[in-house]
Amino acid sequence: MTALQGHSLDIPTPDGVADAYLVHPDDDSAHPGVLVIQDGFGLRPSLRTLADRIASHGFTVLLPNAFYRHGRAPVVDLPDFIDPGERPEIFQQVFPMIRDLTPDRVRADIGAYLDWMAASPKVAPGKVGLTGYCMGARLAVIAAAMFPDSVGAVAGFHGGPLVTDAPDSPHLMVENITGELYFAHAGEDHHMTPEHIAQFDKALEAAGVRHRTEVYDGAQHGFTQADTAAYDAQSDDRHYVELLGLFDRTLRS
Repeated sequence: MTALQGHSLDIPTPDGVADAYLVHPDDDSAHPGVLVIQDGFGLRPSLRTLADRIASHGFTVLLPNAFYRHGRAPVVDLPDFIDPGERPEIFQQVFPMIRDLTPDRVRADIGAYLDWMAASPKVAPGKVGLTGYCMGARLAVIAAAMFPDSVGAVAGFHGGPLVTDAPDSPHLMVENITGELYFAHAGEDHHMTPEHIAQFDKALEAAGVRHRTEVYDGAQHGFTQADTAAYDAQSDDRHYVELLGLFDRTLRS
């Protein structure tokens, strides 16, 4: 078991200060950088555990609070086990914060996180990897398109919406992406229908983006999130295999 060092820190951004969690192997070496982009429920213990697991594979992992404009994490009072069917008011709290993450704000925030990672002695020189969950997968695509010189790989799990009718839909931005993508969609997910998935793949193919997409049959939207009712352990294990494989082949020199 790799010994880890994790701690909280603050990262200056153009709009304030984002609280974040940083974790890396407990040694004197620099490791490839990974930026974890949260789901809609925010920075919380289960996401820190996810970041720890990635770091234990030899990465320096930064997990910011994407909702920092609304307060420090936890921004929303969450139960230890999140079942939106029992607590529908949670969505009423988080949806306005999700909508606040406009492309301009994403650019400002991701730029600040990437600058911080580039300056950190704990992050090895070179491109970083992004992994996003639910809304985070959408933001990861946008970020990779905005910062193609800094992002070497993107993974997205039960992400959405990746295809919309809006002019800033993620699938319309992919032509700038230079890194490799892996996306795992939930088989039971109205956010990404088979038609959406086909359209997203078509956009990646047209842009010449190296990518692979899969559908995890039977899995629900949120299948990687261990503190939610959507969690599926088998799909979660598969997610780590694909995620770490992607980062091993793209981020290590």
